[in-house]
Amino acid sequence: MVKNLMKEFESIIDLWSPKIISEVNDVYVKIAKIQGDFDMHTHLEEDELFYIVKGNLIMQYDSYSVKLNEGDIHVVKKGESHKPIPKEECWVLLIENKSTKHTGEITNQYTKAIEDQLR
Repeated sequence: MVKNLMKEFESIIDLWSPKIISEVNDVYVKIAKIQGDFDMHTHLEEDELFYIVKGNLIMQYDSYSVKLNEGDIHVVKKGESHKPIPKEECWVLLIENKSTKHTGEITNQYTKAIEDQLR
């Protein structure tokens, strides 16, 4: 199956609502449009890869931050509390284990179950 990444992004309406566009072995490939505030959260058992397709963001950690620009890839290591901060709309591609909870160990207004992320 062939999918066009940019067309997949164009179909997304809601911010902070990742959509699963593919799967490879035991990982999901997800895309999301994000902007504004999000909560600090942790994935205790899984790393999380961010690829910035469009825009930029600051990845805030407990004691430091990393600026990510269009085209950058960044891995949030398991157990690290983090908070993505995109001031403008940012398009991200995420690669996560199928067991990764959207908002880690917290539940908030952004939390999406896997069933809600399936296209």
